[in-house]
Amino acid sequence: MSADTAPNIALALPASQQQFLAFDFGAKRTGVASGNRVLGTASPVTTIQAESADARFAAVQKLIAQWQPQALVIGVPCHPDGAAHENTARALKFGRQLRGRFGLPVYEVDERYTTTEALSLGAKDADAAAACIILEQFLRSLA
Repeated sequence: MSADTAPNIALALPASQQQFLAFDFGAKRTGVASGNRVLGTASPVTTIQAESADARFAAVQKLIAQWQPQALVIGVPCHPDGAAHENTARALKFGRQLRGRFGLPVYEVDERYTTTEALSLGAKDADAAAACIILEQFLRSLA
């Protein structure tokens, strides 16, 4: 399932999905944010600094236990023209692995320029702030 972040298209989700964790995936660092559908807000949580998949997923498992999300959101990077690149495939693979390991729905959001935006806003943790921007985009797309 993918979230379309176009302003005129709303994504309809089950009402049971209220709490979300979002990820700005990177090979070395993965930003994490939490958000709530009712409030329509998101907040940066942390950045997972792990290069191995096992260490990354162990950290994700702890965050899922702590935040109890009903669904996950991942940022999918692409070139400015929308074309896929190497990190696009990595992010999509991460999303499939999240779905398989944790059994939660995973929604995809276009994440072009989120890190740049986070840095321009003066974020101390640009990866977690980028995950927050991704989740805010997703929450705005909900019906």
